[in-house]
Amino acid sequence: MPRRKLSVVAADSARINAELAELRSRLDIHAEWPAEVLAEAEEVAGAPRVPGHDATDLPLFTVDPPGSRDLDQAMHLAHRPGGFRVHYAIADVAAFVRSGGAVDAEARRRVQTLYFPDRRVPLHPARLSEDAASLLPGEVRPALLWQIDLDADGAVVLADLRRAQVRSRRRLDYAGVQQALDSGTADEQQTLLATVGRLREQQEQARGGISLPVPEQEVEESPHGYRLAYRAQLPVEGWNAQISLLTGMAAADLMLDAGVGLLRTLPAAPESAYARLRRTAEALRVHWPDTVRYPELIRSLDPHVPLNAAFLNECTGLLRGAGYHSFDESQGLPAPADPGHAALAAPYAHCTAPLRRLADRFALEICVAVAGGADVPSWVRGALPLLPALMAGGDRRANEVERACVDLVEAELLHGREGEDFDAVVIDVDERKPATGTVQLREPAVRARCDGDGGRRLPLGELIRVRLTAADPATRTVRFAPA
Repeated sequence: MPRRKLSVVAADSARINAELAELRSRLDIHAEWPAEVLAEAEEVAGAPRVPGHDATDLPLFTVDPPGSRDLDQAMHLAHRPGGFRVHYAIADVAAFVRSGGAVDAEARRRVQTLYFPDRRVPLHPARLSEDAASLLPGEVRPALLWQIDLDADGAVVLADLRRAQVRSRRRLDYAGVQQALDSGTADEQQTLLATVGRLREQQEQARGGISLPVPEQEVEESPHGYRLAYRAQLPVEGWNAQISLLTGMAAADLMLDAGVGLLRTLPAAPESAYARLRRTAEALRVHWPDTVRYPELIRSLDPHVPLNAAFLNECTGLLRGAGYHSFDESQGLPAPADPGHAALAAPYAHCTAPLRRLADRFALEICVAVAGGADVPSWVRGALPLLPALMAGGDRRANEVERACVDLVEAELLHGREGEDFDAVVIDVDERKPATGTVQLREPAVRARCDGDGGRRLPLGELIRVRLTAADPATRTVRFAPA
């Protein structure tokens, strides 16, 4: 599911990048690898478990940002009688990573790839994640190969999974595919991606689900210093995501039927969260009529409009109740009473990014065992009770990184403007200290604490003028006061 995204594209980003390096140090995040991990990665890279089924004749392709080398997924799409067939190959990380080995232990410590505006801190060493295990074009790789048949409306008819050797033919990027589709020069595979992607979006809408098209916040240089801008998601990025979501939902159904698995769950957000989001919409001048439901609003917004983009970033707050739930009914570990993911309006499992997320390796091992009528490996069953806590810790760490990066960049952009006044809307008030709360600026799209005097309550939901009192990159602090 989406997170807030932030990147530095300024011509003179050295100052911000230096602050980001210092931030990693303060958060005790190390990009370096222990020697034993690198040694084991080098060893296993040359001797993976090779599956018996050969699917290298399937002309798979990948779609990723330009320059990406950690390629988790490759796909092939085809017409079939009465609908469509999706082949989706996922990197077989378990073919390389030994349970209990040095790479496994380090992955359990890291849990997931962390994203900073200037670099990634990966889950696995590059020898695996960007080389031997990655679905790079022209290379034969072990993979978990899904075959998912859809009817003419995009609904699932049948899903199956097996280990296979695969070879991707092409590495495409989002902008190139979108340009081909827009110009009418797209090939059959690109056209089918758009067709199936749109059908799956319609299926999602019918379920009552919503995929959040979170724009990327970019730090750009302008004649007056730095500013925050937004890059809206291309339609093809959403269609590509629908193939991943389709696979995650098929995996969840497979595991629930078998009584053993690892789900990504999300309870419905409380009304207070939607009330707060409505105040944010007001702050950003996003029209949200009382009669319009949240999913309908999201689908109506053009993310290319900067204030809409800022609002969509704030909507990620509704996803913060997401968690992992493991179950193994044969071992007395029950399935969740409500296995659904509220944003998708369906059960869902993380299983399509094993190079970047620890949980996916285990979920895939369960699915391939169940699909093949085999026993789930003991090392997977043994880890199931531990994985929700491990993943929760990884999510907390990723959230801390995300929040710290946003705070740092906002403080950096506003530094030197102390004393200036801004238009803002009060989106939250501390009931214990009603003169204190949170304001959302109209421009730039910054959310920060506002400290008023003790005698006046901040007017919740109202537009006010605020004065910047502090913008300190060293402490990642931005503070305002009523003007």
